Amino acid sequence: MSSLRTVSQANELADAIRQRIQAEQLAEGALFMTEGQLAEEYGASRTVVREAVSRLQALGLLEGRKRKGLIVRHPDPLRLLSNSLPSLVGSQEDWRELAMLRYALEVGAIDLAIRAATDEQLARLSQITDDMEAALRDDTESERTVALDLEFHALILQMTGSRMIAGMQQLLVQFFQIAPHAENTPASAERIIWEHRELCSAIRDRDVERARSMIRLQFRSTLGAVESLSPESGGADRN
Repeated sequence: MSSLRTVSQANELADAIRQRIQAEQLAEGALFMTEGQLAEEYGASRTVVREAVSRLQALGLLEGRKRKGLIVRHPDPLRLLSNSLPSLVGSQEDWRELAMLRYALEVGAIDLAIRAATDEQLARLSQITDDMEAALRDDTESERTVALDLEFHALILQMTGSRMIAGMQQLLVQFFQIAPHAENTPASAERIIWEHRELCSAIRDRDVERARSMIRLQFRSTLGAVESLSPESGGADRN
């Protein structure tokens, strides 16, 4: 019971410290307090303070400095997501949730990408499409094909001009390289080539609705492969 109380108190103190940092709008690198000062001000034991500080350090909100105390940091959400993603997949439902997240992000980002895309980016997207077609015709399952598909989608995300969107999407796209997917056949390779060419054309023509339609088509195979994973089908449910 004592251990449970400590955990509860640490959670409450961590929340209080986080809210204080936000309310005071403390800048990156600002000196906060020492653990001793926190214990005195909040009437908490050193054990509770250490636990609370540890939680905030894990989130990137605080950093300990010898002889100085605690320093305020502004966490990088992309780093936190990158560190968390590998542990988020333990079942079919986990895969499905991540698939839906990637789908929603990419469909939502296409409008921004079309509005902000530069001529140089459009030319590069067209070149990647050409390279992907050549790679697919040579070997439907080659590492080169996978890498080009990753580059294709990553470039679209970069077109948005948002570091956060591009970073989050690239993490998800990279993560989905290990997601279950249907094996390519000559027929599916032709479909993939057509989908990428049509999407590239829609972006070049600044046609948001057509681009959204092509994104939806491209994700059918990903969502279908994830949905096919079930205990009955011998899928990858690892719970």
